[in-house]
Amino acid sequence: MVESKNSDTVHSPIVTYASMLSLLTLCPPFVILLWYTMTVADGSVFNTFEYLNNNGLQGFLNLWPKPTLLACKIIAVYAAFEAALQLLLPGPTVYGPISPAGNRPVYKANGVAAYLVTLLTYVALWWFGIFNPTIVYDHLGEIYSTLIFGSLIFCIFLYIKGHLAPSSTDSGSSGNIIIDFYWGMELYPRIGKYFDIKVFTNCRFGMMSWAVLALTYCIKQYEENGKVADSMLVNTTLMLVYVTKFFWWEAGYWNTMDIAHDRAGFYICWGCLVWVPSIYTSPGMYLVNHPVNLGTQLALFILVAGILCIYINYDCDRQRQEFRRTNGKGLVWGKAPSKIEASYTTTSGETKRSLLLTSGWWGLARHFHYVPEILAAFFWTVPALFNHFLPYFYVIFLTILLFDRAKRDDDRCRTKYGKYWKLYCDRVPYRIIPGIY
Repeated sequence: MVESKNSDTVHSPIVTYASMLSLLTLCPPFVILLWYTMTVADGSVFNTFEYLNNNGLQGFLNLWPKPTLLACKIIAVYAAFEAALQLLLPGPTVYGPISPAGNRPVYKANGVAAYLVTLLTYVALWWFGIFNPTIVYDHLGEIYSTLIFGSLIFCIFLYIKGHLAPSSTDSGSSGNIIIDFYWGMELYPRIGKYFDIKVFTNCRFGMMSWAVLALTYCIKQYEENGKVADSMLVNTTLMLVYVTKFFWWEAGYWNTMDIAHDRAGFYICWGCLVWVPSIYTSPGMYLVNHPVNLGTQLALFILVAGILCIYINYDCDRQRQEFRRTNGKGLVWGKAPSKIEASYTTTSGETKRSLLLTSGWWGLARHFHYVPEILAAFFWTVPALFNHFLPYFYVIFLTILLFDRAKRDDDRCRTKYGKYWKLYCDRVPYRIIPGIY
């Protein structure tokens, strides 16, 4: 087992514990309050505040939907379907990055096939009258409530598994139960040899639910009003383009911080099982009952701007992935890439070599790809216009998340690469926004 080091937490101990405890206790009720505000309180934070002010704790308990058998069935069928696709659909073998303990995970890259089968099946079930997606929307509160408690139980299972039956040597305890539960025990937990838990929670359940719920909101508005507003069309199209980009690039995602560095605990797994289906999809949830007519010109402008941002975000990741695939020998923006050859030592004492790209998108800032990602989120939210604040919560949350992730990634790389990382920062001095930060 590889023990977790204190250096893995980049903030002070007080900030670390405060953030963990606050997220563990505040995120579940926030999901319910967001659902209530979007669907019952007319999208108004003031209306929700007034309700809670008048009714107190009992009022909050009354608005929290209880988990139901129907919600359990919907979640179970969806999860089983996605797990079956993950295991059974064909796909090329892809290798992840070498882990701190020297392991190299092996994946089956069938995300695009699973994505297409899922969406086609979901639309077909609606089209042929077998299952109406509006049922999902009408019972969304119960589904979120069931996910909240079910995912907590799942995270407890991951904690126990990490102690008793870790899947690889990339596991271990920090000695603190709260940190172990929050950050996770294992880097690559699996059930059996082939079922990767983080691929399931992050990609096939979390990200897939984003696309499924985007379609759900669109269908619900159509069935309620007999038409779909251009604002909803722009929102749904941009979110589907983004999720399609994700699954097209899924093998690249397996090299990112979420999979290759963050362990499977509450932070990642509960977040993907609950936070993604609720918070990430919330602009569409709001638009169901708040259709906005943008007009053709404004709708097309927002749509094109959003697609451009998603493309730039994709091209950033593609550029780095191609740089790694060619071992730094390919062209970047038509020229030989500028790079730094770095070496590092694994926890087992083995010396490894790595290339750091310092040109192209990656010469603008060390995490420039976060800029178009945040802008894309803004463009699929702005069709809601500005009557209420809450639809923009996801954009604000995403900005905070990515700025914090950039800091954690920088601190991890500084520890990993030492003097080579200092040289890299000298060549690419800005963290996220060129010329500013």
